[in-house]
Amino acid sequence: MISDVDELPVYYEAFGEGRPIVFLPGWGNANGEGRDVHEPVFATRDGWRRIYIDPPGTGNTPSRDWIKDQDGILDVIARVIDDVVGPTAFAIAGTSAGGLHARGLVRRDPTRILGMLLRVPGVIVDRAERDLPQHTPQQTSEWIAAHREKQAKYYDPAEQQADLEFLSAIQSDVTKYSLTGDLAVRLEAPTLIVTGRQDTMTGYADAWRILDDYPRATYAVLDCADHDLPVHNPTLYHALVADWLDRVEELADAT
Repeated sequence: MISDVDELPVYYEAFGEGRPIVFLPGWGNANGEGRDVHEPVFATRDGWRRIYIDPPGTGNTPSRDWIKDQDGILDVIARVIDDVVGPTAFAIAGTSAGGLHARGLVRRDPTRILGMLLRVPGVIVDRAERDLPQHTPQQTSEWIAAHREKQAKYYDPAEQQADLEFLSAIQSDVTKYSLTGDLAVRLEAPTLIVTGRQDTMTGYADAWRILDDYPRATYAVLDCADHDLPVHNPTLYHALVADWLDRVEELADAT
């Protein structure tokens, strides 16, 4: 499906009916990985319309010269949500850099957010300033095979589709890769933050420090999990997501 933003055709996939939940991928990735990770949770759960977006310059969405930074990308994402979801409230789920976008949407209007899921979220934009673990998990043959399969199935095709020149121009400049303004906005809605104990890309400690913004947050740091989470234990991750959805539904039904 396509949502037009100033003649920029933004691609997204949508499944199911009910309360909208918007999924945002990591930097440079397309919607397919998030779709395949999360759709099993909805196999036995009705009442949700799942929307998976390809941000500008990724997947089936082209770039545009008038998008100069993360603020521009977030503007496009917000307009797509307004077009696809309308004025209703929605849940938001962001992976890695998608977590930055999710928090940016919360800042715009926290009263419109039913709940937020952050998976291996990018919190500190400048990599040199991140608090990262020093140890990686033991790389068994099964571990290596699972990572290679994910790389071949999702990340390699996403890189081939992506406008790398457009993305690199933003990512290489911290001022462009950051969202302007403070993202420390209180969100009363149910929240789930899932990090990897061995994630050497975004880490886990920086996400702990934003908990005060989310008084209804569950925070999980998973062992044998890196930035590709959930490669090792998808069952545990799905259980955490299911619990989060239970909490979102409970609060939404009560209001």
